[in-house]
Amino acid sequence: MDNIFFAMVAFAFVGAVTPGPVNMLATSTALNHGKRAAAAHVMGASVAYALIVYCSGSMMHTLLRQLPEVATAMKVGGSVLLLSMAYQIYAAPVASVQTSQVTRSGWWIGSLTQLLNPKAWIVAMSGVSLYVAGQDNEWLSLMVFTCISLIVCVMGIGLWAILGRGLAKYLENSTRQRQFNQVMAAMLGASVIIIWL
Repeated sequence: MDNIFFAMVAFAFVGAVTPGPVNMLATSTALNHGKRAAAAHVMGASVAYALIVYCSGSMMHTLLRQLPEVATAMKVGGSVLLLSMAYQIYAAPVASVQTSQVTRSGWWIGSLTQLLNPKAWIVAMSGVSLYVAGQDNEWLSLMVFTCISLIVCVMGIGLWAILGRGLAKYLENSTRQRQFNQVMAAMLGASVIIIWL
């Protein structure tokens, strides 16, 4: 079990820290709305991902039978949500980083973004097939993998949020902040395009 445990941690870490829509939003939320909104986003996204891992493991056979319909619905819904968010980030009014109090992102946006994120489902199902399916005690393996995924996801998305707060001083200049928002919006939009390729 020790080897599988460390493999689960490594797998979850790579999945959590690689760039994606949830991480881009964590950085942008931390910069534009402060650490409280960013912490809520991180926790919402992390709990949602743990739920995805649990659901992937406990309902793998059902999901696999209905995968084409589920995948298409998630892809369309997630794309619409992410493109809407990219536009909001791109068009956000530039204000002092320290005084921007609009909190449009947080727990619910983080959760919803993660639940509609095809990358999250693909990573979760891959992990479940590698580290849960076929184990002597699949339920215990699923519980361990779900807990690891939650903890590592908090750390991975949290790193992206810390990056956003670290940029706050540099981006007090309104021109830099506008450019940053535009780059983040473009990256978020690009992540949607990549989903469809």
